[in-house]
Amino acid sequence: MLTRTERTIGILLLNLGGPDSLQAVRPFLYNLFSDRKIIKLGPPFLQKPMAWLISSLRSGKTKAMYRLIGGKSPILDITKAQADALEKALNISHPTPHASRAFKVYVGMRYWRPFIEDTVRQMRDEGIRSVLAVSLYPHYSLATTGSAMERFQEVIRECPMESSSISSWYNHPLYVAAVADVIKKGLASFTPSLTLPPQRGREGWGGVHVLFSAHSLPVRIVKAGDPYVSHIKATIHEVVKKTGSRWHLSYQSKSGPVKWLEPSTEEKIKELAEDGVKNLLVVPISFVSDHIETLYEIDILYKRLAEAVGMKLIRAESLNTNPLFIEALKEMVMKRTRELGWTG
Repeated sequence: MLTRTERTIGILLLNLGGPDSLQAVRPFLYNLFSDRKIIKLGPPFLQKPMAWLISSLRSGKTKAMYRLIGGKSPILDITKAQADALEKALNISHPTPHASRAFKVYVGMRYWRPFIEDTVRQMRDEGIRSVLAVSLYPHYSLATTGSAMERFQEVIRECPMESSSISSWYNHPLYVAAVADVIKKGLASFTPSLTLPPQRGREGWGGVHVLFSAHSLPVRIVKAGDPYVSHIKATIHEVVKKTGSRWHLSYQSKSGPVKWLEPSTEEKIKELAEDGVKNLLVVPISFVSDHIETLYEIDILYKRLAEAVGMKLIRAESLNTNPLFIEALKEMVMKRTRELGWTG
């Protein structure tokens, strides 16, 4: 019989999810718009009918976007790769004398397969008795981490497992270092002379500007006290200490008939072009893996816009399986499991 601290600990990575085929686009959108934590579509009883209508109207246009990035979202493949890398790092750091692994890392998605509820039940059936849910959203918001964690808590009540969670890590030193790392690599893609600190001249700002592009959020959520924007700005503050870049912040991926955070990334690109900025590194700050927001919105839409206004736009790499990012996740998991007494 294994002792409490010798049992395999389950780590559940929580993410948004994405359609794994063109046929999955409409039901994925339906699941997304059915969540009132993201957007309220009239009174509660109209949420699902409105979600069905919106997903039906938008599915054709959204399928066309996914066709341009390979016919599906890569988010599940990337999250699985992150899980594999994290599991390997954890078990190297915490080897066990018996055959079982100290840690097993799972993936649970909020709006498409594998759903959080299905993965938690799988963990239970595989004998996991302690589970740590880790949000893959660095910056807490009720609409993202809050929704995923609520679903996790709902299903964990059905399963006899100890549980805990990590809900935000926007200022973790290794996460900050990972973002700074991809920015430095992105800056190196420009002509070396352009990477000097930008200076104001008669023709506007020279050098390379960094535009942090975060996923937008309905303004009402922020006004209600959501810490998302303050978390984003805190991350940027720490990152810029390491990069020294001249930076700007904008928001992308808004949808639905409500007021969203401003300025939009599209508006900001136009504004910077009018100010004379010629070289722009876009950093998808609130994303830890490639998805339609990076591969379609930034790489296709915003790059076309930048070209049209005479600007060179390069996107910083998403974190994906960046070693510093995986190390950040490992450190967070090890720290929390030690605090809980699950590991020595």
